[in-house]
Amino acid sequence: MTNKQTNCSAIILAAGRSSRMGEAKFALPFSRNKTFLEEIVAQYHTFGCKQIVIVLNKKGFDYIKNHQFNFPDTILLISNKYLERGRFYSIKLGVLRISSENTAIFIHNIDNPFVNHKVLKKLLWNNDSEYITPSYQDKGGHPILISKNIAQQIELEKENNVVLSEFLKKFKRKRIEVNDKNILVNINTPKDYQKWEFDQK
Repeated sequence: MTNKQTNCSAIILAAGRSSRMGEAKFALPFSRNKTFLEEIVAQYHTFGCKQIVIVLNKKGFDYIKNHQFNFPDTILLISNKYLERGRFYSIKLGVLRISSENTAIFIHNIDNPFVNHKVLKKLLWNNDSEYITPSYQDKGGHPILISKNIAQQIELEKENNVVLSEFLKKFKRKRIEVNDKNILVNINTPKDYQKWEFDQK
């Protein structure tokens, strides 16, 4: 069942080449019936995000168009044709497609397929700063939640090869401690993937 819509959206970053993994991370099995990407999208959808934007590289974009992925009708796929411009450019492409009426945007990396609604709620409920980051035992994790103002500043930024963490130093941050170690997960290699037990029975 879909929750009541919240005044937030989500950008899922999946445009990387996945060179260390050797295959597209978005298509890795999370469970018997879901890939990483399908699981992440499903969780943000049931949480109530108004818009969900997925940024892929051209190869990934074409792959999804030619294979059966189970997505809600409301999601939007975007192709980043200029990977040399970096991750910040992917974020900018996503931000440009988010309706200006939404006040907050979650930014989620494809290398972490775990989405905890309790974490999302805690970030959203404490949304009284320019951006919010979760932490577990004082270690920062993902997703992050950015304000409408930061989204607008990302749109206006002329440089593309910008490191997001450096860009965000200009803004006020609030760090929220959460009881979920999975916010620290980064699955970038086959060895990383093997560390996690996914239900594929």
